Amino acid sequence: MRTLCLDVGDRRIGVAVSDALGITAQGVETYWRTESTKKDVAHILGLVAQYAPCRLLLGLPMNMNGTVGEQGEKVQKFADAIRKEWDGEIVFFDERLTTLTARRVLLDADVSRGKQKKVIDKLAAVVILQGYMESHPNG
Repeated sequence: MRTLCLDVGDRRIGVAVSDALGITAQGVETYWRTESTKKDVAHILGLVAQYAPCRLLLGLPMNMNGTVGEQGEKVQKFADAIRKEWDGEIVFFDERLTTLTARRVLLDADVSRGKQKKVIDKLAAVVILQGYMESHPNG
């Protein structure tokens, strides 16, 4: 039961996928968004066709008080655009502090700041997906 995870931002989307058993998360890519949500959704649907996940997991940016803010609403709107084209399960997972966690991992690995920008979103998607799988061990 594979899960495809998206860390949706204004400029980039980090993508990760679980293994078939739902135990580990692997980074797939950092997709640079276009000016067309339709093209961005088409790209994601291509990944859905390639990995055949049972669900899409989207990191949901939450405010520190637990409410959904402006960025969270943008993610929900992107999910709605995917729902128009794909009838599979879409779930959200609180992504607070995941980019910070990913940044720490890259700093600890001594990755240069220039290279961090290329992989930070993909690694954030891995962190989101791993957190989801750990909190939902039975899928």
